[in-house]
Amino acid sequence: MFMNMLKIVAVPMHKEGRKFVAIFAAISVCLSFIWEPLFWLGLGITVWCYYFFRDPIRIIPQDPDLVVSPADGIVSLIEKVVPPVELDLGEAALTRISVFMNVFNCHVNRAPISGTVTHISYHHGKFLNASLDKASQHNERNGLSIEGSNGVRIGVVQIAGLVARRIVCFVQVGDLFKAGYRFGLIRFGSRLDIYLPAGIAPLVSVGQTAVAGETVLANLVGSQRNLIGASE
Repeated sequence: MFMNMLKIVAVPMHKEGRKFVAIFAAISVCLSFIWEPLFWLGLGITVWCYYFFRDPIRIIPQDPDLVVSPADGIVSLIEKVVPPVELDLGEAALTRISVFMNVFNCHVNRAPISGTVTHISYHHGKFLNASLDKASQHNERNGLSIEGSNGVRIGVVQIAGLVARRIVCFVQVGDLFKAGYRFGLIRFGSRLDIYLPAGIAPLVSVGQTAVAGETVLANLVGSQRNLIGASE
């Protein structure tokens, strides 16, 4: 029982968060010399920072035809739109699934499919609320196109939000990885858009909670049922 509780509390932290936790911890110590209650406030923020950069182990589905969520959060939008031109996915409207991450979600981003990165494009923009539809077009973003071994391509876009000011991408064009691979991170609260291939319908609904690397968003074989806009 104790070991199970320890695994829940002592979740590994991504290395991107180490400097932030160290900074908040140092500030907390300094605040303790000013007024003791400030130390406890700083300690609480330090713990939250550690929690924000947590990087838990995920059980990745092994079916190569499945598209898994690249982010933890809530499925906020599902609609057909023309993908950003920088993804090189064509001019036809594709199904876009948006996963919104708040400041309490794990922000490590994972690859939705196994494949090779064919395009990466960073677009400077605004910092609107990431839950808004127009954030996909106007906000600062980083887009990736991933091509699977069967030639199918998926678009993934990291979108900065109202609070998020830093998009981090760990991969480069030509990199080959498996589904669930950690490809990036966004600080502090944002959204990811996933563009499915033509003819592929989502297997999630608006309002559903998604878990990066585990929640199945679509099946590239025979996923034709239309759930766009559905919610319970």
